[in-house]
Amino acid sequence: MQAGRWALCWIILFAAPAAALEYPAAHSVEQVDVYHGQRVADPYRWLEDVDAPETRRWVEAQNAFTESQLARMPERAQFHKRLTELWSFSRQSAPTKVAGRYLFTRNDGLQNQDVLMIQDLLEDPPRVLLDPNQWSEDGTVAMTLAKPSPNGELLAYGRAAAGSDWNEFRIMSIDGNASFEEVLQRIKFSSLSWTADSRGFFYSRYPQPPKQSAAGDGVFDALAHQRLYYHRVGTPQSEDLLVAEAPEQPKWGFASSVTDDGRYNVIAIWRGSENANAVWVQDLKEPKQPQVQAPITRLIPDFEASYVLVASRGNTLYFRTDLNAPRGRIIAIDLDQPQKKHWRTVVRESKAVLKHALHAGDQLVLVYMDDAVERIRRYQFNGRRLKDIELPGLGRLGTYRSGTAANISGKAGDDELFFAYSDFRQPLTVYRSDLATGSVRPLFEPELQFDPSEYETKQVFFTSRDGTRVPMFISHKRGLKLDGSNPTLVHGYGGFDVSLTPWFSVPYFAWMDAGGVFAVANLRGGGEYGADWHRAGIKHNKQNVFDDFIAAAGHLVSAGYTSPEHLAATGRSNGGLLMGAVTNQVPWLFSAVVADVGVMDMLRFHKFTIGWAWTGDYGSSDNKDEFETLYSYSPYHNVKPGADYPAVLVTTGDHDDRVVPGHSYKYTAAMQAATASSDPVLIRIDTAAGHAAGKPVDKQIEEEADRLGFMLHFTR
Repeated sequence: MQAGRWALCWIILFAAPAAALEYPAAHSVEQVDVYHGQRVADPYRWLEDVDAPETRRWVEAQNAFTESQLARMPERAQFHKRLTELWSFSRQSAPTKVAGRYLFTRNDGLQNQDVLMIQDLLEDPPRVLLDPNQWSEDGTVAMTLAKPSPNGELLAYGRAAAGSDWNEFRIMSIDGNASFEEVLQRIKFSSLSWTADSRGFFYSRYPQPPKQSAAGDGVFDALAHQRLYYHRVGTPQSEDLLVAEAPEQPKWGFASSVTDDGRYNVIAIWRGSENANAVWVQDLKEPKQPQVQAPITRLIPDFEASYVLVASRGNTLYFRTDLNAPRGRIIAIDLDQPQKKHWRTVVRESKAVLKHALHAGDQLVLVYMDDAVERIRRYQFNGRRLKDIELPGLGRLGTYRSGTAANISGKAGDDELFFAYSDFRQPLTVYRSDLATGSVRPLFEPELQFDPSEYETKQVFFTSRDGTRVPMFISHKRGLKLDGSNPTLVHGYGGFDVSLTPWFSVPYFAWMDAGGVFAVANLRGGGEYGADWHRAGIKHNKQNVFDDFIAAAGHLVSAGYTSPEHLAATGRSNGGLLMGAVTNQVPWLFSAVVADVGVMDMLRFHKFTIGWAWTGDYGSSDNKDEFETLYSYSPYHNVKPGADYPAVLVTTGDHDDRVVPGHSYKYTAAMQAATASSDPVLIRIDTAAGHAAGKPVDKQIEEEADRLGFMLHFTR
């Protein structure tokens, strides 16, 4: 790194600031909590009550102030126009084959929600099966899942409003488009698994709360005592059969998977974000007359590793697990001899990380990740490796939000495999593979208004503070000059075993289209190198995540891509926490920071909705040693009065029932009171919106134009 460049940046960034902005008033209160003998002030505690009249007035004032600031930035209008152009291309998911027909989602371009389509043959024109765009005038009601029955006659689907994690399940006839009367409610973080008779399905729900939120709608309810139920089609929810519960363990959750032959109900027991689960098995006996309340066997009672059902053959179940294999392997468990000493390894652990597995044809199709790039391998059930399926480049199966599982599909006994590929330059393209021959052909290719070949992506490796080698993807237009003057955006997450493999994003492509550099750092805490990489960025190791991100930014500067006055950073959710932490720790390193729906109060996050589930990654302030670590980096508690902060934009949704908006409210109030910079600290609060899932396209374009316009304005 060139010392002269850093010295110049230091002088520029710490020059005497202009007069501070006059932010909307946010009074402080004398709230002090005591954690293990340590007194901790919480002056903006009142902003946790998101429905209080004074909080609502603050929200309105902040949104008006933010709009007044963004309106002065011409980059916003430029991005809004270009985003609308770039978003206007047709796209679709990989199809799922059920009872000889194909279901997939499609979007013509600017439709607010993807439409569920169906076709009898791949060569036939598809027809609309379910159009969520008809559910609300503003497009804020989304389809969250769609599961056809095994006989292909019925469809169970989920709906969520305003980006909430709360779902309601409904049922319709596929051919008649007729809907059944029952509406299943109190559903959050639930699977849906049909029995082989196509007469009902297993799902999970939470009980009605004894007391709802202040708003009276239950949006921000605490979550406890999830139970597994069986719903028979055509009956009211009140008649659903209770299948499994754990009254002595209020934080346990249940996810059901019925095996392909319909014989077994395999129940994964989860507890929060912990990357480990127990497994219970229910023998349904006769698939066409399933005994849905049959006794349950605790096959794997302990939470010592992760187990994901992959396949069943007779009485043998196949699981993907990281037990004694941090990068994953496939094991077989014979239910006639279920003891661990009889477990058999089918596919051994390899250097690459096993991320997903399915049974297609008579093969195991495994998705691996090698240096944060996905690959597809095939194996026979005896462990013999077959020819790999080649992907087009350095990319992934699916998109950032959909993930791998949603974009690769196949069925036992069927030689068709479908997958959807994308990378930083290439939008989702759908392929069909013939598993008998190994051949691959495109099934759907988007028509684009740009030439992907004009852009390039390279993978680099940099060294973090403690010497760890960390990968990063860097994408931009070809012919970029490394003169330190390029507006550059670096993105990170670093938590919950989430891997940032390459994906296509219209907003980040628009950034490159405008001449910017887009970088994605694969930080510890993610799953890019398996369980060990994840553990290296959680709890007491969380500072490693921040160090990795700071080192990534430093590499972009030292390599000549950019300099601090041209460097922006962004992250969402756990990545929003990352933004808050690094802004506090190295405010001089960035010119602009966007923190989306971030976890900003690390001492109280576990007290709201599903927040308790994150203690597996973060720890808890209820424990003395973990409190000290959390307090050392908590964004809200480490804001420094008088610091010369970069321009900061915080975003949240007033209906976010995952990371409740109080996090962003309190952090923003503290930052506005503390900053000595003439650059603004703004908050953009989306109304009738949640944690981003199901957000309509028009709202996405508006939000992304604000985010990108803000960052480009302060990095040019």
